Amino acid sequence: MENGKRIGSQRLSTAFFTRITGLVVAGLLVTLTACGKGDGKQGAGPMGPMGPAEVTVVTVAPEAVSIETELSGRVSAYLVAEVRPQVAGIIEKVQFTEGSEVKQGDILYRIDPALYKAAFDSARANLARAEANVPPAKTKAARYKDLVKAKAISQQENDEAQAAFQRAEADVLAAKAELQKARINLEYTSLKAPISGRIGKSSVTTGALVSAFQATALATIQKLDPVYVDVTQSSSEMLRLKKNLESGVLSKNPKGSAAVRLILEDGSEYAGKGTLKFSDVTVEPGTGSVIVRSVFENPGQTLLPGMFVRAMVEEGRSDNAILVPQQCVTRTPKGEAMAMVVGAGDKVEPRMLTASRAIGTRWLVTAGLKEGDRVIAEGLQKVKPGDPVKALPFGAAPPPVAAPSAPEAEKEKTEAQAAH
Repeated sequence: MENGKRIGSQRLSTAFFTRITGLVVAGLLVTLTACGKGDGKQGAGPMGPMGPAEVTVVTVAPEAVSIETELSGRVSAYLVAEVRPQVAGIIEKVQFTEGSEVKQGDILYRIDPALYKAAFDSARANLARAEANVPPAKTKAARYKDLVKAKAISQQENDEAQAAFQRAEADVLAAKAELQKARINLEYTSLKAPISGRIGKSSVTTGALVSAFQATALATIQKLDPVYVDVTQSSSEMLRLKKNLESGVLSKNPKGSAAVRLILEDGSEYAGKGTLKFSDVTVEPGTGSVIVRSVFENPGQTLLPGMFVRAMVEEGRSDNAILVPQQCVTRTPKGEAMAMVVGAGDKVEPRMLTASRAIGTRWLVTAGLKEGDRVIAEGLQKVKPGDPVKALPFGAAPPPVAAPSAPEAEKEKTEAQAAH
């Protein structure tokens, strides 16, 4: 009896296990079928059931652009004059405010004029004495000239009279020169501004003793409107620019003078525009660079001497420049520029480029692309050379996703329920 119960129980367990196994296998088959259908819809690769991969392209079109070079340098004053005394003496008065604007001819310092006034009066007196000696010498010379003709006096006496008259006239000229010198020295006791501009701090105060033509300047005047901006450019860059102009890659500015923009120390752009003045004719041996000078209007005196700036110098214009977004250009392991182009048959082609410089967010391409080429901007990660693609304009809105029709929606719903 016990053996019969044990055998029945084993048969029941075997049947239950077989039924459960069948249900699991059926569920797995349904799931695999559903997954297979889903994979079939997505496809695998650029030529799956959904068609070629979609990429966005930029169509190359030449355009006219201004080519600029960024150079660093410093601001310098348009005019600089150091005020130094031309006579010695004691500073009697300082007649300016440090840091203020002065006009040409304004009196800045006064040196005690007493000694120079006395020297001037003495020179004037000497001139009067010399002039008083001229009339009698002249009269005597004229009389002796007549007497020597009548042989009333000797030729020697006449020669002496004529020489005395000439000495009297020479004494007058010498006295006039001394008087002029004394007048100039007296005027130099008032130190005047040689130029108009902003004057700096004074190195002396009232009561200081100064000497003529001393090494230390009393003050410095700088004209700050306009100002110079001196930047350095390598000689190799100048040679490259010259070749581009000669070959026609660049053309000169029709106005004749290149425009210059300034970037200040805080990164902001200076509001005023400048013009290129000249390039130095000597290359600095230590740095291999030359000085390029430009002139900027500075009415608000924002630019101060010694300030560091970055100048954007216009080299020229290119009427047929090819510019592509920087995201279109990649680099090979060797560092060479490369882009993917949609070529004949809408297939991907690699193209080696010569990207000379960045202009804003785009590369200036001088070789490797021509007008009409379609350069891939987005979707590079989905394609490789030789793949067919569907090209869409760069920046265009993606096509809307179509909603499934009612029968397809009902079919998908049924399949999902069967899967679960």
